[in-house]
Amino acid sequence: MDGPGNRFVVFLQGCGFDCLACHNPHTIPRATPRARSITVADLVEEIRPAAPFLSGVTVSGGEATLQAPFVRALFTALRADDDLSRLTTFVDTNGSAPRAVWDDLLPVTDGVMVDLKALDPQVHTYLTGHANDLVLESIPHLARARKLHEVRLLLVPGVNDSPEQLGRTAAWLLSVDPELRVKVIGFRAHGVRAAARGWAEPTPEQREDYRALLTAAGVRDLVVV
Repeated sequence: MDGPGNRFVVFLQGCGFDCLACHNPHTIPRATPRARSITVADLVEEIRPAAPFLSGVTVSGGEATLQAPFVRALFTALRADDDLSRLTTFVDTNGSAPRAVWDDLLPVTDGVMVDLKALDPQVHTYLTGHANDLVLESIPHLARARKLHEVRLLLVPGVNDSPEQLGRTAAWLLSVDPELRVKVIGFRAHGVRAAARGWAEPTPEQREDYRALLTAAGVRDLVVV
């Protein structure tokens, strides 16, 4: 879920979205007593002992791009370190970042994993509290830069999983890149906030329906979890 291989994952505090289905709602506020401050140099030294067992480092959140200067500084430090430079650097993101942020990060980033909560703007606003304009700009921009590792679809039965919505989403993603890797993540209620605890989780049969529909639509690199 955090990228290819064994990875050291850094969760940053703060997110611009307010997703009803968030599994880490304590990371949404910009500040919380549960978070701690750390310098790039200290974080590099935390990564170092684990490095022999790692494939790379992933920065997640919250939303990693809200602290883009820190992410860039961390990835730059890793690449400059003789013992750590082999580690790949990935960003796990909601995609709602301006192009200037991506252009600052991409020279030191190996891959980006983007959540697309919904292609439909109204559904996206319902799920996240925010529009998806920047998300829909980020995905093709990252693909053109050859840094888009995968797009993730969190599917909630009865909310964003209709055949019509999935068909349009698949068509749009394939127009970005016919070889795009798509990961379908079925909604799980465990750990979410009260507003989403009553939502249904997709059954095994529904997950297979997602797989069949997206495959029929032309998605060749597909994972369903």
